[in-house]
Amino acid sequence: MDLINCASCSPHSLPKLLSPPQWWNSTLRGKNSNNWSAKPSNMSFSKSVVGAVGGGAGAETVVLGKPKLRRFQVFEGCPSPLGATARDGGVNFAIYSRNAVSATLCLISASDLEEDRVTEQIFLDPLTNKTGDVWHVFLKGNFENMLYSYKFDGKFSPEEGHYYESSRMLLDPYAKAVISRGEFGILGPEGNFWPQMAGMIPSSDTEFDWEGDLPLKYPQKDLIIYEMHVRGFTRHESSRTKFPGTYHGVMEKLDHLKELGINCIELMPCHEFNELEYFSYNPVLGDHRVNFWGYSTVNYFSPMIRYSSVGIHNSGHDAINEVKLLIREAHKRGIEVLMDVVFNHTAEGNENGPIFSFRGVDNSVYYMLAPKGQFYNYSGCGNTFNCNHPIVRQFILDCLRYWVTEMHVDGFRFDLASIMTRGSSLWDALNVYGNPMEGDTLTTGTPLSSPPLIDMISNDPILRGVKLIAEAWDAGGLYQVGSFPHWGLWSEWNGKYRDIVRQFIKGSNGFSGAFAECLCGSPNLYQKGRRKPWNSINFVCAHDGFALADLVTYNKKHNTANGEGNKDGENHNNSWNCGQEGEFASISVKKLRKRQMRNFFLCLMVSQDLEEGVPMIYMGDEYGHTKGGNNNTYCHDNYINYFRWDKKEESSSDFFRFCCLLSRFRQECESLGLNDFPTAQRLQWHGHTPGRPDWSGTSRFVAFSMVDAVKREIYVAFNTSHLPVTITLPERHGYKWEPLVDTSKPVPFDFLSNDLPERETAVKQYSQFTEANLYPMLSYSSIILLLCPADEKS
Repeated sequence: MDLINCASCSPHSLPKLLSPPQWWNSTLRGKNSNNWSAKPSNMSFSKSVVGAVGGGAGAETVVLGKPKLRRFQVFEGCPSPLGATARDGGVNFAIYSRNAVSATLCLISASDLEEDRVTEQIFLDPLTNKTGDVWHVFLKGNFENMLYSYKFDGKFSPEEGHYYESSRMLLDPYAKAVISRGEFGILGPEGNFWPQMAGMIPSSDTEFDWEGDLPLKYPQKDLIIYEMHVRGFTRHESSRTKFPGTYHGVMEKLDHLKELGINCIELMPCHEFNELEYFSYNPVLGDHRVNFWGYSTVNYFSPMIRYSSVGIHNSGHDAINEVKLLIREAHKRGIEVLMDVVFNHTAEGNENGPIFSFRGVDNSVYYMLAPKGQFYNYSGCGNTFNCNHPIVRQFILDCLRYWVTEMHVDGFRFDLASIMTRGSSLWDALNVYGNPMEGDTLTTGTPLSSPPLIDMISNDPILRGVKLIAEAWDAGGLYQVGSFPHWGLWSEWNGKYRDIVRQFIKGSNGFSGAFAECLCGSPNLYQKGRRKPWNSINFVCAHDGFALADLVTYNKKHNTANGEGNKDGENHNNSWNCGQEGEFASISVKKLRKRQMRNFFLCLMVSQDLEEGVPMIYMGDEYGHTKGGNNNTYCHDNYINYFRWDKKEESSSDFFRFCCLLSRFRQECESLGLNDFPTAQRLQWHGHTPGRPDWSGTSRFVAFSMVDAVKREIYVAFNTSHLPVTITLPERHGYKWEPLVDTSKPVPFDFLSNDLPERETAVKQYSQFTEANLYPMLSYSSIILLLCPADEKS
């Protein structure tokens, strides 16, 4: 005998031979123009025999439920805003799904989540709980320790782009926190890599005290960006933080960044992701491979819960407040916070991947699909987010605005941002622009000159006021460095800068002219588009690729520890080991490596003095962190990726000191106040002799002088030849040149700071050259000289 399931309170679940109870229309189906005041349902069913179908002894008994009080009052709800919203003494739930034929709201207690059970289900009536393509319901009741998810029914037809399964619980794309496992790297019940997830139900009594926090709004040209991994920054035991590997741990170490001169941190992905996504044993190291970097998003509104010191406590509310605390304390120290966001793909992968949210809610809307349902893969990760679809681009906009208004972040770096410029599935001008365009035959994924999503972000009254940085390429071959649609606002990770600087500093022929272009703002890339030097984010190293110390230690990648036979990772690194491969090398080689590290850092900082762009430093490079030659450390939750605070302390009188002093020098220079490319009135190029630069294919020397209202004038030179050279300095009547930086000198004479006890003696040692307007430069070295009055005492 089949029992009729009435837990959802739906008339559609009753047999056609039976009518709904008389109380149905007055209590459950009451339609009211004001959705919030519609009559509630607070009834469920319990078992009771109410009659039989047919007659005689063979009649079949039908079991119905009789009404009983349930824990929530149910109202129609409103279609806006999307997500779960606490208001009017209850919570409104709203979710978009165009192609689903039914929807059920699942309410789940924390204990039931561990058992994959639903505590209570609310069936959403398509007549009263649906407006357009948005399903909605409003509930009142006790939500303490309750979570939520959805179930949708519809076609399961991958060739048509649909993956509906009525039994599958799905995350709301707008959920503000995702609750599942509470501890990083720990498997779920019974060793489950993908245990059931559910969304946090918001509460009106979880206000955070921002203590008057306001955006810092630094001009972008004044930034020094520090790319950081939240867990990796303090996870090592040498950090001695109270909560290592967490947002709180980062907060404890903000003073280190202040000392380094950092005024902006760029957090590697902190949206919810599953670090166990490809959990597997790694026989090389004897541990397990995990998704350490986090470039595989599960939910874009939720912070990564397992980066918090409180985990899933209080259903995610406390984790959200911990992120807010980090941002508030960073702002107090004058440090802006940017988020690295991954809107190019999700963790659901291709047709063989898990279904936990977007795919089950409305696959054909959220992903770029081919005509027969296959997934486009411009991300290289199995799927491509359908960014320029009207629904998806509004979703992205809502998400970015949430992180700015609610979480107080100062901007975003968009991973593989070129995907956001590609045409969406079923692209047509009528859908996007409101009218057809003649000759509009664009296919899915075609690059657009005016992408609707980029247009919306750039003209949004909230988002146009924050930092917007594009990684202007994707895995599908689209490379837009210098040509990313920008609306005068967007900056770009300048990959060309990285490649050219690496080639020139290591002494390759044919790069002196290109290096000079980099130093004066890459005008070949940005000036013709009426852009500014600060539209270029300049970096030598980032999370992806060699660390700075490895860039001067290895000619080839050494990725064996990844367990992929050294087949993964980039093969063309433009690195140079300075004569011997690996960390075990002669003293002379090690000295040259340190010199090269100083050359790279000086290039980053002094290029900024030329208004060349915004410098970005990768976490750990300030003390020379090594990853052992591994240029693709995405899978290591261990010492390879952990910031070594003990090593930093060892380096405090060496390279770290050099970096701090050079950062401070950059901030003191007036030339940073310029907002455009340098002109001949301020900038002069030089060769071995003044005013005669050598741009030939064999030149390995570049020098310039720059007028500065604070420093009078600075002279900077790079000799990347294997031969030393004595250069002639520009004559300045009544003035002399004094050394400030010489990367070939031993510590602490590589930077002659004012507080150096032996500074005066060191300057005098140069005087026999500088008084004759000469300066000797060793091979692979760089210098900064300052112009001083001839009668001024050093």
